[in-house]
Amino acid sequence: MNKFFISTILLVGLSMNVSAQKHPTPPPHPSKSELINTKSRELDKRYNQEKKLILNHPIASKKMKQEQLKALNDKYRSQKRLLKKM
Repeated sequence: MNKFFISTILLVGLSMNVSAQKHPTPPPHPSKSELINTKSRELDKRYNQEKKLILNHPIASKKMKQEQLKALNDKYRSQKRLLKKM
């Protein structure tokens, strides 16, 4: 009976110790402005990479490059407009 009592006390004590441990707090969510700023930076970076690829293309003619840049600029403007509306 004495062993049963001691083992019960130990089991309850250990289970309380495990449940009392603190869980790490979840990371804070970014605010709306921070989210928009990071998306805007990613968009700018991707735009500059694509522009550089178009301008440095070895085979494309000057007219082809101009058309591709115009399409890229239109796409970039529309995506920036959507970000500002958020």
